[in-house]
Parts: sequence; C-alpha cells; structure tokens
Amino acid sequence: MTDRIEGKVAQVLNRQELVANVGSDHGVEKDMVFAVLNSRGVDVTDPDTGAPLGSVDIPKVLVKAVRVQPGLSVLRTYRTVRRNIGGRGNIAFDLFGSPPKWVEEPETLRTDDKPYTEELDESESYVKIGDPIVQVIGEEYLPPDLRSRRP
Repeated sequence: MTDRIEGKVAQVLNRQELVANVGSDHGVEKDMVFAVLNSRGVDVTDPDTGAPLGSVDIPKVLVKAVRVQPGLSVLRTYRTVRRNIGGRGNIAFDLFGSPPKWVEEPETLRTDDKPYTEELDESESYVKIGDPIVQVIGEEYLPPDLRSRRP
C-alpha cells in the first residue's frame, strides 16, 4: 500500500495556483493530483441512535503539481468548466434573444463567477491557507465525470 502524501495550503498565488507545504522531500512529483479539502469535513451521526459515526472529507478542488521543490509544491487547477457567455438559449422564453455561446474556461479558486484578474486575494478564494491537501490515489475524491479519466 502506498503512503498518501498529506500537507496544507501555504499560500494562494493567483486564480489557479496555490503553494503546498510538501515537496520532493515528501515524495511529491510533477503531475501528481491532490485534493484540497474542507478543513472541517462533515460530521455524520447515526440516524437511529444519534451516535457520532465519524467524519467525511469534502474536497473543494482538485489540483495538479506543476512545480516541485524540496520543501514546497506549486499546485494548479487543471479541469475546465463550461460557461454560457451568450444568450439564454431557451426558445420558449426568449424568442428574440441570442443563442447560447458556450466556452471552456479553466477552473479557478474564485468564490464567484465574476470576471477574474490574475491576482487573487485570499478573501476571494474558497481555498484558504491552512486547508488540508491529500494526494489523490484511486478515484475517491474524483467527481463522477472524471472517474476512470484521470490526467
């Protein structure tokens, strides 16, 4: 069994990149995939007894190692999201509107869909300094649309 590499977010660099406090000294290699987790997870209780059953990790975003140094790694989002930047595309409600215009954009760390700038203040990011990160082994943190299609 492979030991999973775990660390924390040390810095949010920009809209797509963050720095983790683990690097080649910890076994990180270029193109490894990590999940940034919600620092609290979700506590689960038994619906019959009310007894705590444990906690479930909730991934915020998947990132890939793009630069690796001995004590740190730069991790970058790698998935794309499809956005409509044109019309509504629903002919029943928009007879005179323009058709949808779909574009593929890189997933970012922003908390909203406003146009982004290169620099990203941590207050605008849903990824925070101190958030745990874990190496993705297998498909446990991958969304259904990415399972069996890892980068």
